[in-house]
Amino acid sequence: MVEALPFLERLLGDTGYALAVTKALYFVVSFVAIYVLGRLTVIPLAGRFLDRRNLDNHAKKPLVKLTKFAVVFVAVTVAFGFADYGNFLTALATIAAAATLAIGFAMQDVIANFVAGVFIYTDKPFKIGDWVEWDGGSYSGVVEDIGLRVTRVRTFDNELLTVPNSQLTDGVIKNPVEGDRLRLKFLFGIGYDDDIDEATEIIVEEAEAHPDIMDDPAPSVRLTELGDSSVGLQSRIWISDPSRGDYVKTRGEYVTAVKERFDAAGIDIPYPNRTLEGGLELTNVEGMVEATGDD
Repeated sequence: MVEALPFLERLLGDTGYALAVTKALYFVVSFVAIYVLGRLTVIPLAGRFLDRRNLDNHAKKPLVKLTKFAVVFVAVTVAFGFADYGNFLTALATIAAAATLAIGFAMQDVIANFVAGVFIYTDKPFKIGDWVEWDGGSYSGVVEDIGLRVTRVRTFDNELLTVPNSQLTDGVIKNPVEGDRLRLKFLFGIGYDDDIDEATEIIVEEAEAHPDIMDDPAPSVRLTELGDSSVGLQSRIWISDPSRGDYVKTRGEYVTAVKERFDAAGIDIPYPNRTLEGGLELTNVEGMVEATGDD
């Protein structure tokens, strides 16, 4: 740096300017050199290390991002030293102390979402490719990406939702396909005069006949409801490695097959009946008649 000063002094005509430009050049060159070295060595090594650990994509992405941030931080720190700007960590601590209060208020949501992202990474309530539901079932879709601040979910209407991570950790989130299988429940209503055993047999037979319904766990039927006009038989079936499309398709085919068997067996699927009682009371009928007669 000292050897470069005479040339810069002659060029700029002032030692102060020459020193400032020299420091800036040292900073830029050292930063670029260290950053490129880190990108070419540290980040690939970190990627291979994570691959050996057999981590899922949702776990690897945040760690890779943190590694990239660390490379930038080290490059800036070393560049400060080469440029003789002083101790970068000391300067950073001073700036951070002065800005902590303002940043804390401004970034409450960001920090909360970041912490929530860490919990998603450690607790693993879902992973990329899972079908999830949250906010009491108001929202659902397939997880496409999990970041440190937001999670991106593709709905079944092909809309991409960018969801703050805190929304997925502050409430109950449902992962229907955890364990690579999904249990479906459907309530069939039959008439009080129909044979419960025959209806149960039909429901189980159609479940066993469907190629996409699992044999283990086996389909089951329970009488769960005595309604005003029907007896409720709840069927429980399982499908393996389901997507939303598989779930809708399988349930539709299964329910259709049971309905057709019920029709063939003369089993009724009743609908609620409502009886309205009461009467109408007419007043001033004589006045209405007289008015009609005058016309």
